[in-house]
Amino acid sequence: MSKLIQFVANHDDLSTDKGFQFKFYCDKCRNGHMSRFQPNSIGIAGELMRAAGSLFGGSFHDAGTAAYHVQRAIGGKAHDAALEKAVQAGKTYFRQCTRCGHWVCPNVCWNHSAGLCETCAPDEHEELASQQAQATSEQIHTKTRQQDYTKEVDFLNKGGLAQCATCQAKLTAGQKFCAQCGTPSPMAQGKEKFCSDCGASMKHDQRFCAECGSKQ
Repeated sequence: MSKLIQFVANHDDLSTDKGFQFKFYCDKCRNGHMSRFQPNSIGIAGELMRAAGSLFGGSFHDAGTAAYHVQRAIGGKAHDAALEKAVQAGKTYFRQCTRCGHWVCPNVCWNHSAGLCETCAPDEHEELASQQAQATSEQIHTKTRQQDYTKEVDFLNKGGLAQCATCQAKLTAGQKFCAQCGTPSPMAQGKEKFCSDCGASMKHDQRFCAECGSKQ
């Protein structure tokens, strides 16, 4: 089994008391291969009966002993033999790169023309497309920062933020009436108001002249 450590380093052991099964992963993209389920029929009955006897004993120590017997039912020579068989079958679904030693899936992560994994020898067409996309992104990043997007921004903000006095909607510079409720803006209210009959000065919210009483 020592020759297979490199291959089985990236795997999940899905074995239970019912049998043995393993999932092997590509070292690069993590695509996987699931081995066939192998029933565990060697010594399982005795171990599980001992586990059940310990479990129903009721003590904490007995519960630990039960777990030990269950582990023995799953592990051991039968488990090692099942793993070796699964490894031999699983290796056919992967390629080992002689440069880095990684096991990778042949459909996605193997460069067939170079005889190496794509980490060591990237596919030239894929690499070109990737570099073009990266360069495009970098150029967009550079060119967008060469443009002035702040020409109309008042950095001194002398007038402050204008809001409608009635509904608190935001008002733009030069806006005379609120677009939400129609209330006159401070700009519109800034002009003097006079009575249309007697010419007396009036406040903007006055509906009747204080001098002559006429309705405005």
